[in-house]
Amino acid sequence: MAEKSEWERARDIVTRQLSMMDRSRKQLLDAMRQRDVDDETAQSVLDWFAGHGLVNDAHFAEVLVRTRLTEKHASRRAISEELRRKGIGAEIIEDALSVISDEDEYENALHIALKKLRIASGNPATLRQRTYATLARRGFNPDHCSRALAAAEEFLESA
Repeated sequence: MAEKSEWERARDIVTRQLSMMDRSRKQLLDAMRQRDVDDETAQSVLDWFAGHGLVNDAHFAEVLVRTRLTEKHASRRAISEELRRKGIGAEIIEDALSVISDEDEYENALHIALKKLRIASGNPATLRQRTYATLARRGFNPDHCSRALAAAEEFLESA
């Protein structure tokens, strides 16, 4: 059997990567570099996949935003950082994040605050501080942290 060409080997790497999950162009480039594919071949393969609509950073970003928003209840900032780490450009990130309203982000903060307050016990002041800190670490702005925490506490007191 004839040995595969560099281009075929690179194509197989990208195909395997995409069969597992959507990936950004940078992630695919990194995967090929780790397997010693030269950059010129890697770019050629990525261009071919992009030309066939199989590699599209804008689509990748839109899907990731929807997923993180609905499944992980992530903040804009957290999603933005994840996209940046995956090699997505600032303009694409901005466009993808434009679908997240302020209300969506507040609701995500509220969901996390409710979940945290329901399962935790102990000193109420400490619990409040820890919940606020959790929201802040997850990238929610101070206003959303405060409003979500107050609403969650009010809801749980009335329940």
